[in-house]
Amino acid sequence: MKTLLAACLLAAPLLAAPLAAQAQPAPWPAKAVRWVVPYPAGGGSDFLARNIGQQLSTQASQPVVVENKPGGNTAIAASDVARSAPDGYTMLSADNGTLVYNPALYKHLPYDPSKDLAPVTLMGRFPMILVVGPNVIAPDVKAFVASIKAMPEGLNYASAGAGSPHHLAMELFKTVAGLKMTHAAYRGAAPALADVAGGQVPAMMVDLAAGAGFIKGGKVRALAVAHAKRLPQLPDVPTFAEMGYDVEAAALVGLVVPSATPPDVIAAINKQVVTAIHAPDVHKKLVDFGIEPVANSPAQFADLLKSETTRWHKLIRDLQITLD
Repeated sequence: MKTLLAACLLAAPLLAAPLAAQAQPAPWPAKAVRWVVPYPAGGGSDFLARNIGQQLSTQASQPVVVENKPGGNTAIAASDVARSAPDGYTMLSADNGTLVYNPALYKHLPYDPSKDLAPVTLMGRFPMILVVGPNVIAPDVKAFVASIKAMPEGLNYASAGAGSPHHLAMELFKTVAGLKMTHAAYRGAAPALADVAGGQVPAMMVDLAAGAGFIKGGKVRALAVAHAKRLPQLPDVPTFAEMGYDVEAAALVGLVVPSATPPDVIAAINKQVVTAIHAPDVHKKLVDFGIEPVANSPAQFADLLKSETTRWHKLIRDLQITLD
């Protein structure tokens, strides 16, 4: 009897070891990843997801499938991902429209960014640039401001869409400079830029990814960048701060997952995505496209979202901007 008991005790660790090993979750990713982009193919967010996703797929040896799901000012894609299985295999490219502006712009949203989505990393910044069309003769921002103030009716400006970072960036400039300006919303940056270049609308804020071709081709003129420092791609264009205006604004594109996703899975996704962003060829592609790569931690991204929410919600409330 004692011999049998001893044999069982010796065998127990051998039996438990495989069971314990089986209980450990497989390293992420262990299967295909669905990456949802809330904009049509071809834009800045799509470019970011596809380049990082391709590198992620290579280094993790798993497919990364980018799915474009535009509509509802990003709300359709956000609500879809928020209701997906919280297992790390459905991710969303989310900008400050999705995570910061929408809750202040809409009374009713099909998702709550603070409750339904968890931050993984800020992938990149798209700094905003003030551009003007051929009919604007002002040589710099100060002259541009003076010319608007001399117009009793003010000035119209274009944007990539109501509630977009481009729209809110111009509203910030308008407020800081004390200008009378009327918003003309377009369905995307490309048609807005086309009308600015054609002289139908005098000005707009645009990111370099969308506007580089128009700026370098001389179709529109860049007056200032809404960034802490000059952009390396536009070294001759001053910052707003250099011209005396406290205007900083960018489209911030990050990665989020359903909020119930386990912290260890979020950490694994963060590690893989940060590694992909820092891959030399990916980093260069992003910079060349006009994106400032970031790749921070989930906690750093969460802190940024809190400060951005405080900052922009005040502006939206003060200006009484609503979209429903």
